[in-house]
Amino acid sequence: MTTPVKLIIGLGNPGLRYRGTRHNAGFLVLDELARRKGLNFRKRPQAQESQFQQVKLIKPLTFMNLSGQVVQAYASKNKTRTEEILIIHDDLDMPLGRLRFKSGGGAGGQKGVADTMARIGPDFLRLKIGIGRPPEGWLVERWVLSRFKVDEAELLKRVISTAADSVELLLSNGLEPAMNFYNGLDLRYPSEEAQESGN
Repeated sequence: MTTPVKLIIGLGNPGLRYRGTRHNAGFLVLDELARRKGLNFRKRPQAQESQFQQVKLIKPLTFMNLSGQVVQAYASKNKTRTEEILIIHDDLDMPLGRLRFKSGGGAGGQKGVADTMARIGPDFLRLKIGIGRPPEGWLVERWVLSRFKVDEAELLKRVISTAADSVELLLSNGLEPAMNFYNGLDLRYPSEEAQESGN
């Protein structure tokens, strides 16, 4: 049975200052989905939005901590049930190169997810994009707002492309096939794993 996802919301912070940062992984995946389908985002009061078929792509223009405000507004406006929403966001507890679908559960310290849960409950779908833990001596806040390193560029490209693939599979075949195929993948090459463990 196909999961009836109607809203796909990528989390991030708006503006040039935050473009390409780890916290904006959700924006990057939506940009790739839009590129594949030849779509443009239109600016609305609370978000940038696009649409293909019956699915809306949403990039909130609030800052990360208030993401739930936009999710709630779009869910209400479009009469979308919580389980018909997919949130794409960064995740500190997985390395860059891993992604994972999840339904429900806790926020794991991700403030945009926490705000969304506080406003609409925990039963939405999630696609978590690993960004890794901060290096020794780095505060989490500094790490998530940092840009991906030059030597991560190729891996990041694979991650964003694969994440877009996974969303397309979710839309066509449902959650279980998407989880079964993508949750166990590690997109890192051995040299990239070694490099990370040495950091």
